[in-house]
Amino acid sequence: VVAVEESGPAAGNSPYQLRRKSLLPKRTASSTAAGASTSTTEPFGHRAKRARVSGRSHDLPAALAEQYLQQKLPDEVVLKIFSYLLEQDLCQTACVCKRFSQLANDPILWKRLYMEVFEYTRPMMHPEPGKFYQVSPEEHDHPNPWKDSFQQLYKGAHVKPGFAEHFYSNPGRFKGRENMLYYDTIEDALGGVQESHFDGLIFVHSGIYTDEWIYIESPITMIGAAPGKVSDKVVIENTRDSTFVFMEGSEDAYVGYMTIRFNPDDKSAQHHNAHHCLEITVNCSPNIDHCIIRSTCTVGSAVCVSGQGACPTIKHCNISDCENVGLYITDHAQGIYEDNEISNNALAGIWVKNHGNPIIRRNHIHHGRDVGVFTFDHGMGYFESCNIHRNRIAGFEVKAYANPTVVRCEIHHGQTGGIYVHEKGRGQFIENKIYANNFAGVWITSNSDPTIRYTHTPTILLHTHSNPTIRYTHTPTILLHMHSNPTIRYTHTPTILLHIHTHSCTTMQETHYYGLFVDVLSVSRGNAIFNGNQGGVYIFGDGRGLIEGNDIHGNALAGIQIRTNSCPIIRRNKIWGGQNGGILVYNSGLGFIEDNEIFDNAMAGVWIKTDSNPTLRRNKIHDGRDGGICIFNGGRGLLEENDIFRNAQAGVLISTNSHPVLRKNRIFDGFAAGIEITNHATATLEGNQIFNNRFGGLFLASGVNVTMKDNKIMNNQDAIEKAVSRGQCLYKISSYTSYPMHDFYRCHTCNTTDRNAICVNCIKKCHQGHDVEFIRHDRFFCDCGAGTLSNPCTLAGEPTHDTDTLYDSAPPIESNTLQHN
Repeated sequence: VVAVEESGPAAGNSPYQLRRKSLLPKRTASSTAAGASTSTTEPFGHRAKRARVSGRSHDLPAALAEQYLQQKLPDEVVLKIFSYLLEQDLCQTACVCKRFSQLANDPILWKRLYMEVFEYTRPMMHPEPGKFYQVSPEEHDHPNPWKDSFQQLYKGAHVKPGFAEHFYSNPGRFKGRENMLYYDTIEDALGGVQESHFDGLIFVHSGIYTDEWIYIESPITMIGAAPGKVSDKVVIENTRDSTFVFMEGSEDAYVGYMTIRFNPDDKSAQHHNAHHCLEITVNCSPNIDHCIIRSTCTVGSAVCVSGQGACPTIKHCNISDCENVGLYITDHAQGIYEDNEISNNALAGIWVKNHGNPIIRRNHIHHGRDVGVFTFDHGMGYFESCNIHRNRIAGFEVKAYANPTVVRCEIHHGQTGGIYVHEKGRGQFIENKIYANNFAGVWITSNSDPTIRYTHTPTILLHTHSNPTIRYTHTPTILLHMHSNPTIRYTHTPTILLHIHTHSCTTMQETHYYGLFVDVLSVSRGNAIFNGNQGGVYIFGDGRGLIEGNDIHGNALAGIQIRTNSCPIIRRNKIWGGQNGGILVYNSGLGFIEDNEIFDNAMAGVWIKTDSNPTLRRNKIHDGRDGGICIFNGGRGLLEENDIFRNAQAGVLISTNSHPVLRKNRIFDGFAAGIEITNHATATLEGNQIFNNRFGGLFLASGVNVTMKDNKIMNNQDAIEKAVSRGQCLYKISSYTSYPMHDFYRCHTCNTTDRNAICVNCIKKCHQGHDVEFIRHDRFFCDCGAGTLSNPCTLAGEPTHDTDTLYDSAPPIESNTLQHN
């Protein structure tokens, strides 16, 4: 049998370049018995004599059939046959031969199977727990993203009303899909997944699911599965109770790609007082991703995050058109809220109260029918790079001891004002752009005390006993009204208007030694203590007292020094601009340091040393020109629920035989490491969140042991490990201003001293063949990259004159207090 080469318009047009070859190869006549030799090809259609393949005659047709199927059958025919196979059969078929492997991995085959199971019209990638994203097949790195996604999503349960009966009644049709479970309701799927000990992956297919009882108390993953825009096609709503309730045990649960609605039949306040689209309670940290969240209830927020340990991650969601508050965070709840659209809600887009302390980044908060963001009743939070505009009242309102940090936000086109701080509100507003608001850019009144730094705003209105700190700010007009007491420094302000009895509290400026000595029980409130030639407040000799609500800044030594068994209460002060740190606790000093703003200090924000054991709670320690907290020389202390961020060096450095306890702190956005522990120090770390630090989260030097429990070290930039993996000198990321922790070496060939160090990549490249020695894993910057060695570095740049590159914390200056005692 001879195959004829195909001609005509269809020839050569197959995407697989069809193989139209003859079944048997052309034969060449061999030499004759007489020795005559010819090389003519056998005539077309001549059937050659078959050679025996084996001893049995029936083996020949089988061999020819196998050869035909594997090598000669056209690709389009093979693909048609393969299209009747399910995924497991395709994977087994790919093992037969190279050609079958290529054809069985055809993207069109896998797309058909994929859409039959999952419905997605673009592959949904699931590279790690809690992370899902769709990709365009044409732009994906792998040639077959459909198969990749199938493998990642394969073992799961599916909620597909009406399909379960068909699936289980046709076992032959779906043979090989035993790893899939089908249910008619979400409630059944939640129960079934837990009973069958599945991984907890649930796909909710297209449809509207109404009034199901969805209480999540395990780390399940629930994701919408539908063609097109998935979130629009999968709708889960409730008319009687909260649509989703997350309870203790749901740590790391995931809900994504769906619409979640609470749409009560009776919209009165009486029956739906505590119901929400999403209710996240104590000790749970679910991930909510790519969801549309709507509530028509007039008394309950769309999303309510409440209670100690409530710490969700909510990203890429649309929380809009709700008849109450969009996002409500209260009762010590925290969480990370990023890249959300929050708009057109009847009350505030976001409420934060009662020690709620979220991190809110890159959200678009606009067109609210009330205020954009409202923090009150001791609410806190870190708001960064948000776009807040066109809200009916203020873009950002702060009230009643609320103390948020607002950084690099744009607050504009408010129908009333930009920022409104009143009734003893506080807060830090740093590097914001505030413009085009109908009323004042910033309005501060009623005994409020915010800090405004590096901010561009056309107008600041100070009214009724307000006491702000305004620094490095471009403000054409500042209006002072009725007993205002601002601190205005380094500010570009062409016009300052004083109106109606402007006066100040006690001011202690440019004192020769200290603004305030405390060696007995005393109370200090509402003072400005600044620009002293030594320190601001000095507490010694078993001193006690309450230091509350003071503005302590710009002193030559630490803003507050505590020593020799003194145990003051340091509460709600602003401690900033110190030339030798913010607070220094030394020589067995104690104290309760709570709810303070400690920022922009040279050296550490807080020093703890020499057997001191203070308690630090709920402080904001940030924008330090060195580290956040430095504990060394046997220092101890309890650090609890502090926010430590944006410091130039380590958020917390623990050194030289110290042993503090760090509990429930957030250490983030640092320009170096989150926590570094070195020089035989130890520590107890419990329930801390360490994230988005440039060098990495936690670094332990050689010989260091720590006790750790329930910490979350996540999403750090890991610049050190990336530099090492790329073959770079670590000096390239540190220069001589910071000290990355990694393995360091010495080179005896280059005569390095005990105070020098060389990074691992310079040892491999610049000192190849030299006599080198590994020293330890610790903090340093690389002498080779700094250009201080005789051997020039081939990996990194700018030289420095500093030849002492091992990090040794410069101690704070302690006062000679004998002359004052």
